[in-house]
Amino acid sequence: MKNMTKDYKDALVAMRRHLHKFPETAHQEEQTAAYIIDFLKQFNPDKLIAGIGGHGIAAVYNGKEPGPAVLIRSELDGLPIAEESKFEHRSVNEGQGHLCGHDGHMTMVAGLAPLLSASRPSSGSVILLFQPAEETGEGAGMVLEDEKFQSLSPDYVFALHNLPGMDHAAIITRKGIFASASRGLIIELQGTSSHAGHPEGGNNPSLAVAQLLESVTSIPQKHIAMHEGALITPIHLRVGQPAFGTSPGDGVIMFTIRAHSNEVMEVMEKEVLHLVKHIARTHRLSFEYKWIEPFEAVMNDDRCVEIIEACASDLELDVIRKEIPFPWSEDFGVFTGKFKGALFGLGSGKKTPQLHNENYDFPDRILEKGTMMFYRIIDQLLNTD
Repeated sequence: MKNMTKDYKDALVAMRRHLHKFPETAHQEEQTAAYIIDFLKQFNPDKLIAGIGGHGIAAVYNGKEPGPAVLIRSELDGLPIAEESKFEHRSVNEGQGHLCGHDGHMTMVAGLAPLLSASRPSSGSVILLFQPAEETGEGAGMVLEDEKFQSLSPDYVFALHNLPGMDHAAIITRKGIFASASRGLIIELQGTSSHAGHPEGGNNPSLAVAQLLESVTSIPQKHIAMHEGALITPIHLRVGQPAFGTSPGDGVIMFTIRAHSNEVMEVMEKEVLHLVKHIARTHRLSFEYKWIEPFEAVMNDDRCVEIIEACASDLELDVIRKEIPFPWSEDFGVFTGKFKGALFGLGSGKKTPQLHNENYDFPDRILEKGTMMFYRIIDQLLNTD
């Protein structure tokens, strides 16, 4: 394993703070991508491919002999959430923030470039991928569908996510399902408005919205076994407008649906739509629905998890084996559904604010640990030393 100099560590911190200061949301990562490209060019990749699935980037470092291709992936996008922090590197882009740690993830993956440039793999190749639009669940699929990516053909894929509330620099693993599948659902109901003094003259969807709120959120209890894991969370509802003289004729209700497995998600989708159709018909309402932000469950390969755990042991990092999948979602599941690979966690510290919190800031002290983990995984598979 390479010894990281103070100058190298300081450069990682400077990069991470620059990225934090200038976040860009999904599909808008143009300046972020340009910054990453400029950095990578300094370290002479054999291939540098831009514009993958939008603003995605891949830097390829070839080994001395033929062998497997190992892909290490990070995310480019920030969140549409205003940051409240007051430190010097806080976001300057209004209403946008790197409040999930993608600035740190990018830095750790970019930090592999100088190491690989100085010491190429003995065999195979390394693909450093910077993926757009993870937060909306779209980016991974867009990358995989792009012809520029299809020519790369990875044999293994790895990624990490920092995890607040977990011990500093602990490595969190799980064989099988690591993170849950999720979907967003928007249901729009249409009746007929009327005077509030004569509600019988119209068709108010309020009771249908109330019935949907209760019935849809109870689906996991009625249809899913405890060990399978499922959750439906109402996130928004609206009926009509705040006009006291009017009985409304339209309504909207939105849910986030989560399940540990893709199979359970399919059951949930079917049951939700069955209820929507039944309730709308009962109340004589027309309706439309739309699924958004789809995330597949992240399914880890057993051997890849064993490699991660062995690397953590070599680096004297604590390993925490998760008993059940995480309830949050990550579109890396699209990659692990196609290639052998694994997503693992890197503890951010127990007192770190939670992800998507207005005061979240990726802890710089774990940058080195994440980069070392990725480099060690590459070394295990391709023998870089």
